[in-house]
Amino acid sequence: MNEWLIRLFVRPGSAPESVLRSRYGVLSGVAGIVINVLLTAAKCVLAAITGSVAIAGDALNNLSDAGSSVMSLVGFKIASRPADEDHPYGHGRVEYLCAMGVAVLILLMGADVAKSSVEKIINPQIPAFSWTVVAVLVISIGMKLWLALFNRAIGKKIDSGAVDAVVTDSLGDMAITAVSALSLILSHFLQVSLDGWMGLVVSGFVLWAGVSVFRNTLTPLLGQSPDPADVQSIVDKILAHPPITGVHDLIIHDYGPNKRFVIAHAEIPSDIDVMLAHDVIDDTEREIQQETGYMCTLHMDPLVVDDEKTAVTRSSIREIIKAIDERLSIHDFRMVSGPQHTNLIFDLVIPYAIKMPPADIVSRVKEDIRRLDETYFAVITVDRSYHSPA
Repeated sequence: MNEWLIRLFVRPGSAPESVLRSRYGVLSGVAGIVINVLLTAAKCVLAAITGSVAIAGDALNNLSDAGSSVMSLVGFKIASRPADEDHPYGHGRVEYLCAMGVAVLILLMGADVAKSSVEKIINPQIPAFSWTVVAVLVISIGMKLWLALFNRAIGKKIDSGAVDAVVTDSLGDMAITAVSALSLILSHFLQVSLDGWMGLVVSGFVLWAGVSVFRNTLTPLLGQSPDPADVQSIVDKILAHPPITGVHDLIIHDYGPNKRFVIAHAEIPSDIDVMLAHDVIDDTEREIQQETGYMCTLHMDPLVVDDEKTAVTRSSIREIIKAIDERLSIHDFRMVSGPQHTNLIFDLVIPYAIKMPPADIVSRVKEDIRRLDETYFAVITVDRSYHSPA
C-alpha cells in the first residue's frame, strides 16, 4: 500500500528532486492529518463514555499530532521555494523549524496530560469499561503503526528530520494508547482507580518524545558536525583529481536537506601551470555538485614539492606533532629563511576532541622545533577541524 500511495501521489521520476521532496513531505503531512483527526474524534467519544483521563490525554495527543502534520505540510511547501534575493541559500531550514514546532506542541500536550493526571490521582474515579472501547484503542494502535512505517519509508527516501519526528511521535503514540487500554482493563478488573497513575505514564512518554524531537532538531540548527562518511566521500572525490595531493579546512554548511555548501582548500604542487591547476579545480567543483548536489568552492593552495629541505623539514614537524597526539595535523607549511633564523610558518589543526589547551600544545611544538634546530622559529596558527574524523 505504501508504494502504491507513493506512486499515485509522488510519481517518482516525474520531476526534479526538489519538487519530489516537497511531494513526499505533503503526502506525509496529509496522511498524518487524516489519521490523527480520525483518532482524535474516536478517542474524544471514548473519553466521554468512560471518563478516562488517560484516553482524554491520548485524544489530546492525537490532536496535537494533527496540528504537527499541518505544520509539517506547510513547512515542506515553504522549504521547496527556490532561493531569492532575501534568502540566497534557499528556505530548506524551514523543515528544521517545523520539526521544532512539532516538539513544542508535544511538550505542551505532555504537560497538560500530566496536570490532568495529578488531578485524577487526587480525586480518583474508576472509568467505565467496555470491550468495544478496548477494541477501538487496539485499532488505533494499528493505525499508528501503519503511519510510523509509512513515514519511515518516506524518511529513508528524503532524509528529513521533520518526517523522522513524525515517526518518533507515532511510535510514542502506540505506547501511549497501549497504556490507556491497559489502564482501562486493570481498573475494571481490579476495581482500583489506576487512571491517574497511568495518565502520568502517558505524559512521561509524551514529554520524552518531545524532548527527543526538540534535541534532534536543535542540533542541525546550531551547526552539527557533518556525517564523517559524507566528509570522507567528498575528500576522496577531490583527491581523485590529480594533481591535487591534499585537502584541508573542509567545511560543510547545512542550509536544510539537499541544500549544503562545501568549502575546502585543495593542495596542488607549486610547479604546476596555474591555468591547468585552475581547470582541475573547476572540474572538481563541478563533479562534486553533479554527484552530491552540494555547491562546492575549492581554494587552491600551492604546495612546495621541488625543495628537498622544505620536504624534509615538513616531515620532521609532522613527526613532532604526532608524538604529542596522533590526531594533530599541519597544513600550509612554508619556510622563510633569513640571515640569523628561519621562520617555519604553518597551521596546526587541533581537533576539539583533544582536551589539552591549545596554548600548551603550541608551546610544546615550539620547544620541540627549537630542539630540532635552534635557528628555527615557529609561526603557528591554530586551526580547528569542522568535522569529526571518519
